[in-house]
Amino acid sequence: MIKQGDTALDFTVKDQNGNDVKLSDFRGQKVVLYFYPKDDTTG
Repeated sequence: MIKQGDTALDFTVKDQNGNDVKLSDFRGQKVVLYFYPKDDTTG
């Protein structure tokens, strides 16, 4: 389990324009990752 202060593994996602964004692009900066359930679900 990941704990507060642990280093996150690098990953790549697409932004709203379809461009790749890597977590490592923000190295040295504070980053907040927010995960939410898919729209229109009861989760």
